[in-house]
Amino acid sequence: MAQVFAWSGALLFALSTAVFLFHYVFRFGMPAPSGDAARAMTWNVLLFTLFAIHHSVFARERVRAAVARIVPAELERSVYVWVASVVFLAVVLFWQPVPGVAWQVDGLARWALRILWLSGLWLTLRSAAILDIRELAGLTRPTSHTRPTEYRSVGPYGWVRHPIYTGWFLLVFAVSPMTMTRLVFAAVSCAYLLIGIQFEERSMRAAPPGAYDRYMQRVRWKLLPGVY
Repeated sequence: MAQVFAWSGALLFALSTAVFLFHYVFRFGMPAPSGDAARAMTWNVLLFTLFAIHHSVFARERVRAAVARIVPAELERSVYVWVASVVFLAVVLFWQPVPGVAWQVDGLARWALRILWLSGLWLTLRSAAILDIRELAGLTRPTSHTRPTEYRSVGPYGWVRHPIYTGWFLLVFAVSPMTMTRLVFAAVSCAYLLIGIQFEERSMRAAPPGAYDRYMQRVRWKLLPGVY
């Protein structure tokens, strides 16, 4: 039963990712008819906030340890994946259309955006693979709740410290047309990432002491080399 729970959570994780990509490319990319933009944006921000709260709070070591005391320890990550996937699906499926188009380009500019989008997709998948996709999906249990004794500067992690987030920025912003439905999603999700990075790095610097500081000395930039 534990294996069934873990594998079904992993499948749900993959499904939520596929559903997001489909809706962002097609449904979110269709200009919305006129309507109450303020109401739609307020709903969307509140909806994404629910996902952000779960994603941040339940990733903290104290909360993970508390969950591990309630459910079998080997299922702690799977429980997190289950809840996060369900909430993310709800965010995507119940995201309200916002009237308007922020920008739309054609010709070479449109192809440039497509290349950037594909680069973001590759960067996200490559970076996740380095971290171990099976562990991220809840199929394997981390050996402990502590951070690694040394952070490796492998692949994209030798360019920036958070390449998955860099890939996400490209996925949500390198699109045309940039409808307001897309723009609100991109702005809210990326604002959450920028805030979350601060808490994530503070946590990683604390355990074990010195390991992440050494990594920060080797890899200076968080998201974009030479900029940030």
